[in-house]
Amino acid sequence: MDLETPPPDLYGRPRADRFFERLTAFGDWYSPALGRPGLRRSPRRAEARGVPPLFLVVTAHRVVAEDVVELRLADPSGGMLPEWQPGARVRLTLPSGRERHYSLCGDPADRHGYRIAVRRVPDGGGGSAEVHDALHVGVRLRVRRPRNGFAFCGEEKVLFLAGGIGVTPLLPMARAAQHAGVDWRLVHTGRSAASLPFTDELRSLDPNRVEIRTDEEHGLPDAAELLARAPRGAAVYVCGPAPMLAAVQRALDASPAVSLHYERFGAAPVLNGRPFTLRLGPGGPELAVPADRSALDVAREARPELPYSCKQGFCGTCVLKVASGTPEHRDRRLTEEQRAAGLMLPCVSRAAEGETLELEV
Repeated sequence: MDLETPPPDLYGRPRADRFFERLTAFGDWYSPALGRPGLRRSPRRAEARGVPPLFLVVTAHRVVAEDVVELRLADPSGGMLPEWQPGARVRLTLPSGRERHYSLCGDPADRHGYRIAVRRVPDGGGGSAEVHDALHVGVRLRVRRPRNGFAFCGEEKVLFLAGGIGVTPLLPMARAAQHAGVDWRLVHTGRSAASLPFTDELRSLDPNRVEIRTDEEHGLPDAAELLARAPRGAAVYVCGPAPMLAAVQRALDASPAVSLHYERFGAAPVLNGRPFTLRLGPGGPELAVPADRSALDVAREARPELPYSCKQGFCGTCVLKVASGTPEHRDRRLTEEQRAAGLMLPCVSRAAEGETLELEV
């Protein structure tokens, strides 16, 4: 069901707004009610020292495409939010305790609200379904301040390639490129026109620079064909499913483009993996981890309540302590001190072939 956004002037007042006071009170009552008996909660991790989290309220929840909802998050008192740049993400702690990262897809100039868009993934870990079904107007959320691992560098020539919901970080980049007078193009691919969000918003930037390409009308996209649209010497920014990213990487050298920036949704394929054994706690079950699967995926089959988010080794949500065995660290988050203390990110880190890792769970 589409819900109307409150009038814009509510966000800009320097004092507390009565509407938001009522909205916050409703959220305080409603959010705990979502913790129904039997719903397992994952542990909530504190923010980095000296960087307090934000506590925001959902002020709009509307459908923007088939199985895609857009949320607007704002300060309950109408205050200004921290600045962010195109490509930034926020981490939401959902009412169940799950933590999920979502790209900001609004306008960085709008300091009174963060916008995200989430596609429902039926066979996912439950986070997208919770966003769709539980994050109604008035729900309050703990939100980590924006962080950017996919920054837009503002090159003179740019090709943006978006696969489905992968358009979310690229939309603010395209807006920034348009304002800066950059020579840019954007291709948005997806299953059908109905499944693609923000089509009208993209075209409003410059209809001559935006191409909407659907499988229904054009067939499955070919990476070399997509890259052929790049101006010579251009930088390519791509966000979408793992197969799309892999295909673009393979085809880049033969294209007019000279550099590639990308963000993937979901875990990357395991490279150079070797089979090992995972033990969940002392005397716990021993689980075989194949060469092509992650320790986290195998562990969650036995313990589905184990928390996770990015599955790429940078958010730290799935961190566990190694009780015995020697891990093979492949993450981009833990410090040497943390690794020496026995911490491990099982979404990407592994062990040597034949090794047995015992994790504290």
